[in-house]
Amino acid sequence: MVKEELVKRSPLRIFEQSIHGGLGKGNLGVITSRKGVGKTACLVHMATDKLFQDQHVIHVSFSQNVSHVISWYEDIFAEISRKRGLDKAREVHDEIVKNRIIVNFNQEHVEVDQIITSLHAMIVDGGFKADAVMFDGYRLYGSEAEDLGKIRELAQEMNLEVWFSISAADESAPYDHYGVSQPVQTLIDNIDVLIGLSFEQDHVCLNLVKDRDEQMVKQMSLKLDPKSLLIMGEEESLDD
Repeated sequence: MVKEELVKRSPLRIFEQSIHGGLGKGNLGVITSRKGVGKTACLVHMATDKLFQDQHVIHVSFSQNVSHVISWYEDIFAEISRKRGLDKAREVHDEIVKNRIIVNFNQEHVEVDQIITSLHAMIVDGGFKADAVMFDGYRLYGSEAEDLGKIRELAQEMNLEVWFSISAADESAPYDHYGVSQPVQTLIDNIDVLIGLSFEQDHVCLNLVKDRDEQMVKQMSLKLDPKSLLIMGEEESLDD
């Protein structure tokens, strides 16, 4: 399968249709769940899909070192290539990896203003014309509404699509059945699209909790395979 056909047949097209054509530039999307359910896997699969479309991605990691994040991308690219029979996979890999930057911050020791300044420098001064920024492992310590507002301003100024994977810093924080913690619920007005992840038998469900002005709980026609770490359509076999 050639790259263009892979993009066309990706389950991420179902994902986009479920949220009215995609998140869109200038907006904030959040994937949330308890620790270890699959937030990073979802975020990296989404980022890799954008890279397949020749978009430019900045991946901001708060919880892992850069080499660990690179391993996530390598593993997910390999799984997509294998499952879809990607033609000239090594050439495609070397082509798209040029469109990705991975950076690491310690959230406890850096202010959001510093992160925004760094991203602005990469995009404007460094000439990296990013289409999307993925904030991975963002933890909620209290009310971060002001910080999310500043990141939204950056997204609108730089014409960026911004996704977060978020968990509560307090491991004892209550979560609902759909994978959304109480601290995330307090920020729902600052989020455009909210997706919670929850276990169900042999896979992880993607639950659409908010889509722009509409709050609902709707299970998306997708699942996360805990073995391959890929987002898949409901009809796809987990054993392929």
